[in-house]
Amino acid sequence: MAKNQGRSKAHIKSINLALQGGGAHGAFTWGVLDRLFEDGRIWIEAVSGTSAGAMNAVVAAQGMYDGGGDGARAELARFWRAVSTAGRASPIQRSWMDQVMGNWSMDNSPGFLMMDLMSRMASPYDMNPLKINPLRDLVEEFVDFEKVRDCEDMPIFLSATNVETGRVRVFQREEITLDTVMASACLPGLFHAVEIDGVPYWDGGFMGNPVLFPFIDHSPCEDVLIVQINPVKREGTPQTARDIQNRMNEITFNASLTKELRSIHFICRLLAEGRVSANEFRDMKLHMIEGGEALLRLQASSKLNAEWQFLEHLRDIGRAAAGEWIARHFDDIGRKTTLDVGNLFEEIGTQVDG
Repeated sequence: MAKNQGRSKAHIKSINLALQGGGAHGAFTWGVLDRLFEDGRIWIEAVSGTSAGAMNAVVAAQGMYDGGGDGARAELARFWRAVSTAGRASPIQRSWMDQVMGNWSMDNSPGFLMMDLMSRMASPYDMNPLKINPLRDLVEEFVDFEKVRDCEDMPIFLSATNVETGRVRVFQREEITLDTVMASACLPGLFHAVEIDGVPYWDGGFMGNPVLFPFIDHSPCEDVLIVQINPVKREGTPQTARDIQNRMNEITFNASLTKELRSIHFICRLLAEGRVSANEFRDMKLHMIEGGEALLRLQASSKLNAEWQFLEHLRDIGRAAAGEWIARHFDDIGRKTTLDVGNLFEEIGTQVDG
């Protein structure tokens, strides 16, 4: 029987969490979750996660099963420590120059440069016919998926992209297995597609990073807090091949989220104007925690940096960002949207590029 802890009198507010993917940058989300669970006043009604966000979600659920919020904090810390330990065996390490300069980037790492070159010339089916994936082994060893599926206190929705149809597939709590998590994190340039019931899946970020619509259909809570890892806006025109590719990836992996946010924002505006009925549509309240300049300054290659000092650095940024958000917007939960969607995405009407 599940050891679900349940909502306590300390929980004054409730939210749904939407967790983006982003490799090692998912340690920023770890920090956000750690601060939210530490605060203790906010009940996490449900979680939608993609890639690293999916891993944070299942690890937190396992901890919730055993020990509530404190258990989730402990399991997340153990998981990211295990990621760092496993990363020591990777050929992708920071160069001595970057270590001396305090640069978290992998751009000068011989291992990273070789992997980057090979991934553009050959597929994982050519380079890795045995499907070797140390991350899969780590997740399999660390996560008890029976506990995740039995954690009724925090429903989870994980997204993956159907390779054949190009559509998003959302796996709910009772469907979550090692394969569904790895499908959600399957970058096609690095890993074989993950087959589930004969259907091949790639990273969920292509079509849902993360998906928000399950909250509308399956959660009693109308507040959605998005933990943003991939920046929506980045000043300047990228000019190097790597910077161009990085920006293309950021735009691609934010596209589906952008569409969902605009749709929700549009419906909420119609509700406020009385043009549609509250009996037909829900007045979802949108919030966001992001890393700001601290994450913007990081190179894309640092998403492969599993050094403990770097993961702690990201965790601390996440904790600080969450603490600031709680201080500013705790009273707004359940009352109003705090995310300026129009400004974030330069809505049509003020800017016609989008």
